[in-house]
Amino acid sequence: MREPAMAAYGFLDAGEYGELRPLLHPYLHFEDGAVSLRGRTKVLDHLRAHGARPPTDVEVRDGQIYRWTRRVTEN
Repeated sequence: MREPAMAAYGFLDAGEYGELRPLLHPYLHFEDGAVSLRGRTKVLDHLRAHGARPPTDVEVRDGQIYRWTRRVTEN
């Protein structure tokens, strides 16, 4: 996981959404299994309600997370 993704996940895990917000790009693309969202506000609302596991892939632009992806593998 790349910086600032490690910091972002730490804030998410601690419930520090105010600290998390500046690390997320306004046009964030978020995919977690079957959930696909776009936009920082929608993603933050989802994270507050449901949380998230660590991403399997991130794209960082200008120090903010632009793409957060967690691929679900079936055993």
